[in-house]
Order: sequence, then structure tokens, then C-alpha cells
Amino acid sequence: MSFVFITGSTQGLGRATAQNLIEQGHQVVLHARSPERLAAVKDLIPQAAGVVIGDLSRLSDIRLVAEQVNQIGRMNAVIHNAGVYPSSGKKEIVDGYPSTFMVNTVAPYLLTALIQRPERLIYLSSSMHFSGVGDIHDIDWHSRPWNASEAYSESKLFATALAFAIARYWPNVLSHAVDPGWVPTRMGGKDAPDDLIEGYLTQCWLAVSNDDAVRISGRYWHHHECRKASSLAYSSLLQDNLIDKLSVITNISLF
Repeated sequence: MSFVFITGSTQGLGRATAQNLIEQGHQVVLHARSPERLAAVKDLIPQAAGVVIGDLSRLSDIRLVAEQVNQIGRMNAVIHNAGVYPSSGKKEIVDGYPSTFMVNTVAPYLLTALIQRPERLIYLSSSMHFSGVGDIHDIDWHSRPWNASEAYSESKLFATALAFAIARYWPNVLSHAVDPGWVPTRMGGKDAPDDLIEGYLTQCWLAVSNDDAVRISGRYWHHHECRKASSLAYSSLLQDNLIDKLSVITNISLF
């Protein structure tokens, strides 16, 4: 039995992942953006190991989420599932930063730094990360003309690079990136062509399985298959620069 914390677990892939792990007999800590969102998982709450609340687009809330998780206890695995895509196309600014950047890149970094170190870390990526250019200097899109698709792609490139960086920095932690596919969730849309079940089963497997394939850290997965990520994500220079930049933004270091 494992203790697993899943961000963004009130809907879509996060909820499906939580439900599957609970059904397997694992202790799952749920996360909701707000108290109102808890209604979406009212059937899972009685079976969960705990519930934490916080808006991952806000630095102060990210810290509160980490505090709540640490109060529950040390996790065996953390699944960084929460993600946003600016469907309106507009740059939504929260606390001075685009919400896409905050939820998809800053939150995984800060939670990784603040939550008691687990045995496993899983970061949700996307095939769109291949389009990311990795602009560390304008990581928050302050100077560049805003492009919602490019911003999302880059945020997922950074999440993937973060997963690989952790594999380098923390050899005793299994760290993986997962592309769940374009699946029919609220973000993906009802006509998305990929398999929703395969979309969440891979991160469930990475979080709790002892298969030999899972025990090799720093991999990129799609539907239980190990694949090649963007070459940029493997760059130790980009990884190190990303970590340095995020430590300045958050005023929190991984070390």
C-alpha cells in the first residue's frame, strides 16, 4: 500500500487516477483548487487519506498545499497532474504571472521543493512539449508576444525537463514524465481521439508498480511505452538554468 498525492484530482485524468489507485487499495490524498470543487469528489472523500485545498496559480496557495500534505505525512509518490490550457487564448495573469506558467511549471517545482521528499515523482507532460523553445530568459512571457499554444507547449517542456532534472539531482527518487495523450477531458474536449483509460493508467502504474521498467528513473512515457522526449528536455544546461530561474521566482531552492 502506498500513499499518493495527486494535484488537480477533482476532474478528468486526476480524478480517474485517484479513483483507480483507491480501488487498488492505496491511500490517496486528493487536491481541490477551492472548497467548492470538493463536490466533484464527494464520493471519493470518505475513502481518501486526506484532502488539501489551494489554487496552484498562486504562490501563497502552492505553499499552503505543500504544508497541508506534509501535515498528513510523507507520501510514497506525488503525481503532478494539475494543468491548465488558456482556452480563451488570453494571457490570464495571477499574482503577476500567467496562470499557464504558474500551474504547469512553477507549481510542480515548488511542490517538489516543499513536500517531504517521496520515493517517486510523476510529472504530466504533453506531446505539445516538442514545440517548446525553452526560453528561460522570458520564462513568464513578459516580453514576448503572447501565444497561448506556444506558452502551453513551453510550460510542458519545462515540466518534462524538471522531471529529468530531478532524476539527475536526486538519484534515490524515481522521477518520470508522462504524456497522457489527447484525451477526452474538459481540457482535451469531448472529441479528443486518445484513450482516456490509457491516459491515466500509466501514471497509476508509475506511482505504485515495482516493474523493472519503472525502476529506471528519468524516462518519458506514453501509454505504458517509454519514448524519446524533446532533445531540449534532456539538456542538463536547460535543466540547470530552469531550476535556477524557478528558485529565484519562488525564493525556494531544491537543495
